[in-house]
Amino acid sequence: MAFQLSPGVVTTEIDLTTVIPAVSTTNGGFVGDFSWGPANTVITVDSENTLASFFGKPDNNSFISFFTAASFLAYGNNLRLVRAINSSSKNATANGTGLLIENNDQWFNNYRATTTSNTGWGNTNFIGVAARCAGTLGNSIKVAYLPAGNASLFSNWAYSSFFDSAPGTSQYAASRGAANDEIHVVVIDATGLIATGGTPAGTNAAGSVLETFKNLSVSSDAKNWDGSSLFYPDVIASQSNYIHWLSHPANTTNWGTAATSGVTYVGVGGLSAGVANGTTLSGGAYTAASDANKQTAWDRLKNADEVDVSLLITGDASATVAQYVIDNIAEYRKDCVAFISPASANVVNNPSGEVTAITAQKNTNINRSSSYAVFDSAWKYMFDKYNNVYRWIPLNGDIAGLCVRTDSTRDPWFSPAGLNRGQIKNVVKLSWNPNKTNRDDLYKIGVNPVVSFPGEGTVLFGDKTMLSKPSAFDRINVRRLFIVLEKAIATAAKYSLFEFNDEFTRAQFVSLVDPFLRDVQGRRGIYDYRVVCDETNNTPEVIDRNEFVGDIYIKPARSINFIQLNFVAVRTGVAFDEIVGRF
Repeated sequence: MAFQLSPGVVTTEIDLTTVIPAVSTTNGGFVGDFSWGPANTVITVDSENTLASFFGKPDNNSFISFFTAASFLAYGNNLRLVRAINSSSKNATANGTGLLIENNDQWFNNYRATTTSNTGWGNTNFIGVAARCAGTLGNSIKVAYLPAGNASLFSNWAYSSFFDSAPGTSQYAASRGAANDEIHVVVIDATGLIATGGTPAGTNAAGSVLETFKNLSVSSDAKNWDGSSLFYPDVIASQSNYIHWLSHPANTTNWGTAATSGVTYVGVGGLSAGVANGTTLSGGAYTAASDANKQTAWDRLKNADEVDVSLLITGDASATVAQYVIDNIAEYRKDCVAFISPASANVVNNPSGEVTAITAQKNTNINRSSSYAVFDSAWKYMFDKYNNVYRWIPLNGDIAGLCVRTDSTRDPWFSPAGLNRGQIKNVVKLSWNPNKTNRDDLYKIGVNPVVSFPGEGTVLFGDKTMLSKPSAFDRINVRRLFIVLEKAIATAAKYSLFEFNDEFTRAQFVSLVDPFLRDVQGRRGIYDYRVVCDETNNTPEVIDRNEFVGDIYIKPARSINFIQLNFVAVRTGVAFDEIVGRF
């Protein structure tokens, strides 16, 4: 406390209630190649329905990414997803040329309509409106709008039934002496492709209204009663799932200016440019994401301070991308595990060649020894309810999902494998079902077999990491145990930064860690532990370097991988005590 210069009482509070916090262990991270959706930005997805709403229903381009993510979401509800995008992909636009707007931030920085110096709707240089996301689905979007000053047209407008009255003057503009700033906007599914996820639709879906925005304002500073923006490009940016507004139409007056006394906003004269009936966007295109595009997207999940993920799902990643995820995301962060599946060609319709192909992929293409990665053995055949077909899907989404289920039913330091916790969902059949000899060959190179047992389902039948050297960290449960311990204790240890390295601070640190580890021990995560933080490891030299050292010794619990049952037949007259322990 500060020195007092005259008598008085000063009260202070010292908080000594800090504890080791709980840390998340079930957050998935995934980069996928989708036909729709925001790109190169992290989107949190909590269900398959949310997945479809953000990234569209699966089609022949996106079904592997879609169902890999959906497979994970069958076990958990927290997936941080990034869409990888090829620069050749385009958002459909009003002028048909198309352009790439990856996400909302890029729209705000580069395309937000803020000025009145724009060329007109229908002009070849006018982009005006763009589909929210890149892809061919944008070519089904139709946009119609009705500005104030067209009350006589309103009753005959095809979309008038969606609005209570014609647009006029907002309360905000009226209070400042301005007039005719309101606008109604309608977004239509012109061909019906959006409703069906890209599948050709019948006439019932074509022309359906997707979104309506009523009584927005063309005034740049217009506000709602709650202080939120009423400016039409901003409202559409924050609320629309289908479009971005890029520039104001031509033949308008004062659009995009602040509401001041005497200002009258004039819409498109006579609506002769087809504004009321709507303009269908075109020029939208999809190009498959390259390995480089996927690596760029994975970089969005690299910073542990910005994105909290524990389980990295790689889908049908090539060997190049898989190794990138291991080396540059999982090994870099050191708080998450990457899940890898074999290439489709190695295990789908490759009878008797699966072990050889997987071994070559594991030892040659993904030549990496890491305790932060897990390799499985197969793909699953599952039903695509959106297109009424069956699809082959890699299993890494499911294997990561088993970790989520293990966390919810037990703890992260329990093995996700076996008949108790390793049951895989939504499997019609496996691409191949390894026998005991196959499983032996796979397990010795760090590949976890997935097996279908008659009457017992499809099961993860191994719990190894990709670490090649014999170590406690060559098991999934041990690696995840240490991730939890390191992440939780490191989070609490940050509150010791800038304190004094003295006996009090060291004792406080031990008093934080000891109850936490004792609790983990009681929950069967560790056999024993010891925390050392005293003058033996915080020597004068350490203190003088402004450092602080805590040594935490752990005996991790081990999962059972091998069971031996000895059945010994003895004569009737033999006493068991005579023979027990001799064989």
